Amino acid sequence: MTKATRSVLLPRRLEKKLCIVGEQIRAARLRRNLPLALVAERAQCSRVTAMKIEKGDPTVSMGAYLRVLFALQLADDIELLAKNDPIGRDLQDLELRKRASGK
Repeated sequence: MTKATRSVLLPRRLEKKLCIVGEQIRAARLRRNLPLALVAERAQCSRVTAMKIEKGDPTVSMGAYLRVLFALQLADDIELLAKNDPIGRDLQDLELRKRASGK
């Protein structure tokens, strides 16, 4: 296996999540009744890249995903990533408690 191949392999769970994202992007495009070619043009990417995004292809850059979201007027949705972080907040609270107690 080459280094390039290893860099795009994802655990199955993450592959499924990326496929769901692609399906959601495709559904948003179809709800807007926009052809793939037009979204690709607005996102400044090729039709093939837009198609890969709709399939959840991990080899496509995050920037390309964002440009497609922008073309669909959904770019603000990216701010929802990692917004709800209960584990991080719990860890932060534990650290603050340790500091407050002087340990």
